[in-house]
Amino acid sequence: MLTLTLKSALTVPLEAEVLSPDVLAGLAHSAIRALPVMLGKRQQRLEDHFDIEGDGSEEIELRGDLSKVKWIGRGMRRGRIRVVGHAGMHLGAYMQGGVIEVTGNASDWVGGEMRGGRIHIRGHAGQQLGAAYRGSTTGMTGGTILVEGSAGIEIGMRMKRGLIAIRGPVRDFAGLQMKGGTIVLMSGAELRTGAWMQRGTIISLQPLHLMPTFTPTCVYQPTFVALYAKYLAPFGFTLPVGRYQRHMGDASVPGKGEILIWEPSA
Repeated sequence: MLTLTLKSALTVPLEAEVLSPDVLAGLAHSAIRALPVMLGKRQQRLEDHFDIEGDGSEEIELRGDLSKVKWIGRGMRRGRIRVVGHAGMHLGAYMQGGVIEVTGNASDWVGGEMRGGRIHIRGHAGQQLGAAYRGSTTGMTGGTILVEGSAGIEIGMRMKRGLIAIRGPVRDFAGLQMKGGTIVLMSGAELRTGAWMQRGTIISLQPLHLMPTFTPTCVYQPTFVALYAKYLAPFGFTLPVGRYQRHMGDASVPGKGEILIWEPSA
């Protein structure tokens, strides 16, 4: 395993796209030390900011408060990254495979436009989780994002496929312009959930303040929820299999998305 420990706290964002198994696997220790990173507008070496132990590997552990380190795991296709601490913006952006785990919090744009793999945040996450970047028509198209804590606005914006599950509360515009995929909200969300939603599924275990452009259609027991429950269980996410209120929308688009709200047994 390759271990990198941040030498000191950063006051300026550090862009470190090289922190990926696709880049680091197979490199000698000396080559890893010389990899370029950007501190603001200045190009520096990876060794200027990290103590590096080991040679290149598909198993990478990053230690320290990396909340100002951007683009960790960008576009990664294989391997595993474990962040012991916090992670900065764009964690796992454009990710295609492999696993990223964070023991602390993560910033905005986690899994931006990701296509595969799994990201698991033990703490809180920021805004635009699994979302499309500005000017892009499609967000997340595959993979799984799991968040133990809370998350910010616009999670899953324009997502087309994949799964997002969040244990804590979520802010406004969850599933904004959603085109497909599934979002599981275990503690509910604030306002405008599913705004301009075209397709896809949002599952909430708590009541939601839905917009009037969503129409209640039925109360039933969706069979596919059992499949998600089985998949999420090993990660500690309990999704109840039971009766759900089904709402269709967003009629203002018009859309054919669905929001399922769990109905606990009396």
